[in-house]
Amino acid sequence: MTTPVPDTFADQVLDAVEGLVTLWFAAAEDITPRMSTRQLLALQTVHRLPELNLTTLAEHLGIALPTASRLCDRLEAAGLLQRTVQPHSRREIQLLVTSHGRRLLADVTERRSRSLAGVFDAMAPGERDSLRHGLHAFERARALRRPA
Repeated sequence: MTTPVPDTFADQVLDAVEGLVTLWFAAAEDITPRMSTRQLLALQTVHRLPELNLTTLAEHLGIALPTASRLCDRLEAAGLLQRTVQPHSRREIQLLVTSHGRRLLADVTERRSRSLAGVFDAMAPGERDSLRHGLHAFERARALRRPA
């Protein structure tokens, strides 16, 4: 049996993505209050999708409803998330990011942006342009592969 030859381009992309993921998560390590990756993702999801309810959040995160509820309990206890009654359905709970939560998300975004900018500044202008074009091509190709 022959061993498949690794796709060196795919390996290079994997290395770059691992570096990006490391940079991405490192930018959120020093925030206060300290948050897990899942908590930060939940807060970002609620911020991005206004009027989200607990069931929809659980679906977006791919977690069970009780897990999502405990996650929201911790975010609410930290003053980052608020649960209110849905205006159009008194039986449904709406999740809202508090002003403290929005400031925390803005801080994380700013840290990530600075980290990325530092890497981009170390690249030659032509390399940045090549990366920009490559990312656009990647996104177009990925969008074509999406299931209907």
